[in-house]
Amino acid sequence: MDTVTAISERRLEAVPTAAGPASTRVLTVTATYLLSEEGRKTSLLDGGDGKAVQQLSVQVPANRLHLVTVDAHGVARLKLKPQYRLDGDNGIVRVDAAPTYDAPPEVEELFREAARNHQLERAYHAERQTAKAKRREADQERRAAIAKTFLADPARRALVHPTPSPKRCLVETEEGRVFFDADTDVAPARDVPAEAHRRFRGDLRVMREQNLRTRAEQLAQHEEKKKFAAEWIAVHGSADQQARQAAGVLPIDEVIDAMTDHAFRCLADRRRYAPDGAARVQALLRNQNDGHQGTTVAVTDLEVSGANAETMTSSQFGLISEIRGLLPDATVVLRVHKITLKRDPRVTVGPLFGVLVTQRVGPFTLRREYDAETP
Repeated sequence: MDTVTAISERRLEAVPTAAGPASTRVLTVTATYLLSEEGRKTSLLDGGDGKAVQQLSVQVPANRLHLVTVDAHGVARLKLKPQYRLDGDNGIVRVDAAPTYDAPPEVEELFREAARNHQLERAYHAERQTAKAKRREADQERRAAIAKTFLADPARRALVHPTPSPKRCLVETEEGRVFFDADTDVAPARDVPAEAHRRFRGDLRVMREQNLRTRAEQLAQHEEKKKFAAEWIAVHGSADQQARQAAGVLPIDEVIDAMTDHAFRCLADRRRYAPDGAARVQALLRNQNDGHQGTTVAVTDLEVSGANAETMTSSQFGLISEIRGLLPDATVVLRVHKITLKRDPRVTVGPLFGVLVTQRVGPFTLRREYDAETP
């Protein structure tokens, strides 16, 4: 670095050892330094106290006051801490400790150390200011690149938490989240919050319109189902159901059950699949000798999984084919179920098989599952 190379060791040593004739005023300051173990031994041999931390009062002439710092309490100290050192490729480094000596130093040696710190401190801060300016410039370039990419791509969005505003927003990038502020950023970064807010408001508007359309479709579908159910009850319903339908008190679930019975009337003699997992697990635990015999099993204690079967036995395939022949417009699949006790996954029942039959009747999708277990 230019700042470092301009300061040579020879220049650092070129410190006057005596005050000029005009320097008649002096200031008494404290010089604090450290002694190594060897230095503590030497101190004791010379009649000193042998302590690691040494404090010495020295007289500093007026023309050397640049080597002194005075804190807010009016305490004057020689500039020995922190230390500033030349460290090769690392430039000037700061050491937050007083200098350590292997023998009690002379006063002039302390002055030379203070002079070194004084000169290198200014170069150290100049380096840091330069590095800070470079980091700021690099950060602005990075933010400008992110901003250009964001502004050029209409599909990009700021994070919705926190909500984008015309002044501030948060953008997710490959390098992490980047905060943009229109008051502190420069163009084009300062343009990102306003555009992010505009896109956010646009998305809300589109979402609201979509929700209104979906709601309208749902209401229309509901009205269609009500109309179809009323017409179906008028033709196929019992007298009691027709009377309750006319009074507007017939439950829609009862209508769906009646429609399902009618649609699958050709399968009325077949046994329905019973969701009796709790009873099955209870019976299994009752027959086991593992401490679960007295356990009461509720539906909420179970985890039930189901999927379409990938393979079938001959009897299952025959059953599927028979039902498809009776109901050619229906969707018929073989389902396999497994029931597990949540608190003890070792307790399982299954696989259990059922035939799920699904058929469309008007706006309704009717379904019913029949037992596919081998008798």
